[in-house]
Amino acid sequence: MQRWRGLEEVPGDWGRSVVTIGSFDGVHQGHQLIIGRTVQRARELGVSSVVVTFDPHPSEVVRPGSHPPLLAPHHRRAELMGELGVDAVLVLPFTLAFSQLPPEDFVRQVLVEALHAEFVVEGPNFRFGHRASGNVELLAELGGQYGFNVDVLDLTVTGSLGEATPFSSTLARRLVAEGDVSGAAEVLGRPHRVEGTVVRGAQRGRELGYPTANVQPLSHTAIPADGVYAGWLSADGERMPAAISVGTNPTFDGTHRTVEAYAIDRIGLDLYGLHASVDFLAYLRGMEKFDTIEALMDRMADDVKQARELTDD
Repeated sequence: MQRWRGLEEVPGDWGRSVVTIGSFDGVHQGHQLIIGRTVQRARELGVSSVVVTFDPHPSEVVRPGSHPPLLAPHHRRAELMGELGVDAVLVLPFTLAFSQLPPEDFVRQVLVEALHAEFVVEGPNFRFGHRASGNVELLAELGGQYGFNVDVLDLTVTGSLGEATPFSSTLARRLVAEGDVSGAAEVLGRPHRVEGTVVRGAQRGRELGYPTANVQPLSHTAIPADGVYAGWLSADGERMPAAISVGTNPTFDGTHRTVEAYAIDRIGLDLYGLHASVDFLAYLRGMEKFDTIEALMDRMADDVKQARELTDD
């Protein structure tokens, strides 16, 4: 899969394409439907499939300080898109000047001149151009003018989240923030992931017999609500069942919120300085302050037991 940053990196001889455009944060199941249809259309037409996305998030440029928590960093999104069969990902630097581009100019510069779009696939709420004034109706109208077709997909969640609930990154972020990681997984199609560098913490887990990897999340990452979770810790090419703690360690009067993962039954792991990821499978309990270290250790033993059972393949 090819990756480009900015229109200037698109090869000058790039041929016809089927294109989809959006932030695609989380590459949730709705995104997967759109991207999957994009790939399918491209293969049917014998052309390339391209995903166009933006960095930074448009809201941070239009309304500084309003950057939403991110469900996945750009490198993870590209990885997930590659797994769906996409031929190329174009990341457009989102600047104030770019945000003021009229919808017609956006279509002409990106879809027509750079990517030679033959087909564009979008969801019903797609907006583009200055002040998000462009919609799918205008996109279809411009497609008629410039020679590309538009396919609009209806995106809904079925199952335990309720009938006719739209797939959305907003919904996934809310579920993550509430600690409902199993609900978030229904939207995402996989467990929510937090990743970053393993840094040194207070090392209390090591003293208690449960050494944890203290993962310093990437900037703007969506972090689940404080509590204890079952999931997996991945580092150095290995994926390990884990009991995960999110919070301030109230038993020790902590004030700094951390994400710490204990790799179950693993001894002697040294992950300091490595890039690691934590996948959240299930919520076990809320964060508690225990009166004694012994009570904390008893509860930690129960947490590990539950996490071991839930992650047992």
